[in-house]
Amino acid sequence: MKAKLLSLVCTSSLLAMSAANAADIDVKITNLTQGIYFTPILIGAHSSDAHLFQTGQAASDALQAMAEGGSIDALSATLDSINANKLANPAEGLLAPASSAMGSLSTTENNTTLSIVAMMLPTNDGFVGLDAWKIPTEAGTYHIYLNAYDAGTEANNELVVDGSGAPGTPGIPASPGAAPGTQGSGLTTTETNTMVHIHRGNVGDDEAIGGKSDLHNTVHRWLNPVAKVTVTVK
Repeated sequence: MKAKLLSLVCTSSLLAMSAANAADIDVKITNLTQGIYFTPILIGAHSSDAHLFQTGQAASDALQAMAEGGSIDALSATLDSINANKLANPAEGLLAPASSAMGSLSTTENNTTLSIVAMMLPTNDGFVGLDAWKIPTEAGTYHIYLNAYDAGTEANNELVVDGSGAPGTPGIPASPGAAPGTQGSGLTTTETNTMVHIHRGNVGDDEAIGGKSDLHNTVHRWLNPVAKVTVTVK
């Protein structure tokens, strides 16, 4: 009888711990920029030892595919491989400047940290990101401001090449919103910092034809933070 009672107590305690560690959360992402769009957003709740990216570390192939071409497929598969809980593309496409997207996520007991990524357009390999933020256990509303990161995988030449989003192919795949300039000569052909780092920002110029950049210095520049995340823990 004592053994059965002890077993019941232990089982109840484990269930209570699991319930305490699991959470239902709402995640709202707001684009704070003037003229930058976010490609499909990937949100993942995962264990504390996992990362989609880390500053000061080389980008994975999956991160490069997202940062240069906007594809979240490989990173989404990475989340699946570690039994993460995920929410993919809550905006159902691009998230425009000053716009928000929202979704809900049910996390399991081991998935206690939150990560978010999305490419920023128009950039060569810039992305907005949140790296392994600890999800609070107490119900409430929490706000996080996100910076823009450079994947370090491509030179920021600021030249728009329509339809080219292939990793390793120089150029910006698209410029939604304001039409880009044309026939720029390119800002640079090298990237000296090949690790993930805070993005230096677009430079742009005021030349519609020619100049160094295809981007506009009055539209495509930004200051950090570039996004606001509101997490509601239920």
